[in-house]
Amino acid sequence: MNCRKNYLKGIKRVVVKVGTSTLTHSSGLLNLDRIESLVRQLANLHNQNIEVILVTSGAVGAGMGKLGLKTKPKTIPEKQAAAAVGQGILLHMYEKIFSEYGKTIAQILLTKDDFANRNRFLNARNTFFALLDKGVIPIVNENDAVVVDEIKVGDNDTLSALVSSLVEADLLILLSDIDGLYDDNPNINSGAKLIHFVDSINDDIENMANGSGTKLGTGGMATKLSAGRIATASGTAMIIANGSKHSILQDIIDGKDVGTLFKPKECPLQAKKHWIAYSTDISGRVIIDKGAEKALIKEQCSLLPSGIAKVEGCFNEGAVISIYNYNGKEIGRGVTNYSSSEIELILGKKSSDIEKILGHKHFDEAIHRNNMVIF
Repeated sequence: MNCRKNYLKGIKRVVVKVGTSTLTHSSGLLNLDRIESLVRQLANLHNQNIEVILVTSGAVGAGMGKLGLKTKPKTIPEKQAAAAVGQGILLHMYEKIFSEYGKTIAQILLTKDDFANRNRFLNARNTFFALLDKGVIPIVNENDAVVVDEIKVGDNDTLSALVSSLVEADLLILLSDIDGLYDDNPNINSGAKLIHFVDSINDDIENMANGSGTKLGTGGMATKLSAGRIATASGTAMIIANGSKHSILQDIIDGKDVGTLFKPKECPLQAKKHWIAYSTDISGRVIIDKGAEKALIKEQCSLLPSGIAKVEGCFNEGAVISIYNYNGKEIGRGVTNYSSSEIELILGKKSSDIEKILGHKHFDEAIHRNNMVIF
């Protein structure tokens, strides 16, 4: 029997993500009772010297209600318009209620580029730490009013996991309209059982994540498991729980058996490697042979040009690229020491031949093991 109190002992920094379905009525209008309960719980955690970061959905939903829209907007401009209207409504509500408990909040709007670009990543990290040091509660959302698909994180489950890694949170709590992860779809199978503890997210666990999100939200259980991979890889525990339950946050902190707890990795990825694996844009890929795959996985070696069979995409030196095996499966990612055009010339060749082929040689390795993550 797994005692979740062992994983929740000494929690000092918590990221709480709340979904659209929790924050709004089916009409799209804000659920004021739910928001007030959430803020009270967050303020109470803050009073216990726990640093709190809120990742909130609801901007588009709030905008829908204000604009009188019956269904979720389909086009990017319509979503952006609803978000632009709704974000102000949402933040005004948080400011009003948090202030009643004597708490100061700050708005942080992020895009995928804020994680993918290393300098912006570090700047965002420094901003969060400065706010937390001053006792401020950051309220985070994706910058939906200006974001386009190319720079869109996509859903706030993933966003909250990236934020958890960014700030080195102890715990990520995903509040939704479901009690946690079930072994089957509870909307179809009344006998579906709630899973209280997940040791690791494997294929069996992912197969349980069927179904989709609500008409107001952007993701279902699959996105939450994807978020779980990101969070637990950085050493952050994650819990999926029902945001409508009374005092759910305190119950979680107290170690009560609510929701589904995902165990953090015992040997989490270093911050730089986590950034390579989950936060960056992928510029291309290399396909490697069997010998190289064995060397990378079994012997934790660097990737040499001799092990590369094919290169795809156009990228420069310093880009993050995917590493695929000969069966078409992604086995890792890394920062390349050579451009795609250079790799085309040296693939399959010995490192000692690089200078003769290219006219220069900065590295023996195509990707050094220190700049590589193997999944």
